[in-house]
Amino acid sequence: MTKQPHTGHAGTNDENAATQRTTAARRRVNWAHLVVSAVLPGLALLLAVVAGVLKWADSSIREADLARLESVAAARQTTNALLSFRSDTVDRDVAAARDRLTGGFRETYTQVTQDVLIPNAKEKHISAVAGIPAAAAVSATENHAVVLVFVDQTVIAGTSPPAHATSSVRVTLDKVGGRWLVSGFDQL
Repeated sequence: MTKQPHTGHAGTNDENAATQRTTAARRRVNWAHLVVSAVLPGLALLLAVVAGVLKWADSSIREADLARLESVAAARQTTNALLSFRSDTVDRDVAAARDRLTGGFRETYTQVTQDVLIPNAKEKHISAVAGIPAAAAVSATENHAVVLVFVDQTVIAGTSPPAHATSSVRVTLDKVGGRWLVSGFDQL
């Protein structure tokens, strides 16, 4: 009897163990490959979208804040210009104020000042000085704003004692050619 080589289970077990290790290694590589090729780019895209949204929101807030600041400053300056004049310089004062206006309000202001204010100021020696103790934005967008302006005004007519008045005005502004111009002026 010749002896045949032993083909027991020991060799098969070693091969099965090696196959299982190789399969497990492949699974680890496949999961690692999946994370690197799908999850990380997806996460990077999500972070980029979130950063873009936050940047847009920050930009919008900054634009609104800037519009608010600029429109309030313009409303204060224009209100002062509209309500302050001297009898000897009323033509220049009115022309300077008119340059800060737009639309239908500019036309109305021009008509009223030419027909009423300028003739009366010259004839009766009327002068007025306005002070703006406070102003606040009611609403503001990039190109349109509404501002509430509080006014203290002193009017002097000839030799009469000065008359003092306080009031509040709702000033509507539109941004035209990079400048905030008054398009509405409503006394409250």
